Amino acid sequence: MDNIISFHNFLLVIITLITLFVLALLVVIIVRFNARANPAPSRTTHNTFLEVAWTLVPVAILVVIAIPSFKLLFYQLNIPQADLTVKATGKQWFWSYSYPDNGKFEFDSLMVRDEKQLRTDQPRLLGVDNEMVVPVNKTIRVQTTGAEVIHAFAVPSFGIKIDAIPGRLNETWFKATREGVYYGQCSELCGKDHAFMPIAVRVVSEEAFATWVGEAKQKFARDDNSPTNVAAAAQSTAQ
Repeated sequence: MDNIISFHNFLLVIITLITLFVLALLVVIIVRFNARANPAPSRTTHNTFLEVAWTLVPVAILVVIAIPSFKLLFYQLNIPQADLTVKATGKQWFWSYSYPDNGKFEFDSLMVRDEKQLRTDQPRLLGVDNEMVVPVNKTIRVQTTGAEVIHAFAVPSFGIKIDAIPGRLNETWFKATREGVYYGQCSELCGKDHAFMPIAVRVVSEEAFATWVGEAKQKFARDDNSPTNVAAAAQSTAQ
């Protein structure tokens, strides 16, 4: 996100300079070429230098913009060596998280719909019952997929947004440098409750994260031998 903000500011500088230049040209034209100041207008129809300049200068400006733009795109897609991997599965309409580096546990993260159940530090429509927890100052790889339809995992504070597609594993990354809770939402229309599947990422110290992992292994332990779908569960019950 730091690089995205820097690129945004860089674009604002270029746009501002272009705007001031055009404004200066308009002022010069108004002052020098009005009917009173220039009663005998020139009949010039072509100027080779100007025609070449107003073609090459915009091309040069676009090249100057394109180089850092492509660098930023590659930087977002080039996953560095990760300290932690989190798999986020989009479902209708909530997120499920697993931590393949830290054991066999998985949990669902649903929006807190009853405002009376919200904690004082949880915003309305963004607070969830189980937050995604990661350590501070660590490179986090986020792998995304969808359970039934396309979702999108987006956290603006980290500058990340990537589709969660059924049958496909996408990935992105972030590195949070400050502790706290960062919010996002599903950013792909996925059904009637699309607007109610927020993302809450709690960034904590390494010690607090290690403690949380120990608790999560007990609270969210996953049984890989259990039926994984309704049909299998029904068959198991019938037997």
